[in-house]
Amino acid sequence: MSRYRGPRLRIVRRLGDLPGLTRKVARRAYPPGQHGQARRKRSEYAIRLEEKQKLRFNYGLSEKQLLRYVKKARRATGSTGQVLLQMLEMRLDNTIFRLGMAPTIPGARQLVNHGHVTVNDRVVDVASYQCRPGDIVGIRNKEKSREMVKANLQYPGLANVPSHLELDKEKLLAKVNSVIDREWVALQVNELLVVEYYSRQA
Repeated sequence: MSRYRGPRLRIVRRLGDLPGLTRKVARRAYPPGQHGQARRKRSEYAIRLEEKQKLRFNYGLSEKQLLRYVKKARRATGSTGQVLLQMLEMRLDNTIFRLGMAPTIPGARQLVNHGHVTVNDRVVDVASYQCRPGDIVGIRNKEKSREMVKANLQYPGLANVPSHLELDKEKLLAKVNSVIDREWVALQVNELLVVEYYSRQA
């Protein structure tokens, strides 16, 4: 399996705040490892690689998956970096996380994979499903599913639901009104450096 399953705080210390990966806050501000506190000048390649890794770890993607998204974003009209971010943000697992129905993106992925989530009244268990404007995202009418999500909604990972989503907490239903705006992306990342990273790999 190429998905990262190791200590999450280690990644946060190396790359900075990743709201989708974990809610924990690192006590130490410097990177992990023996030379974590050593000040060294980072190369341009290292800076680009770091930005790319932020996307990978925050959204829980393998290298292969991220490369596929980059290729898809290149074919779309508009700024490649912005289209890439929008595609990642509109994934079903991330949408569940942004609604506050799960504390992290891995938690949201588990909800989706275990068949707790519906899209337009049909159970969807594929975390990478691309939500589109007009989609109605809900939770299955099962006591276990609904109790779990209600508990999560009391302590959402991020304070605000983005403007492109509309949530009814009582019915546990949400509507996707549009594609997310760049300003609502919670991750601090320079998407242009990610595009540059892949253009130099090609």
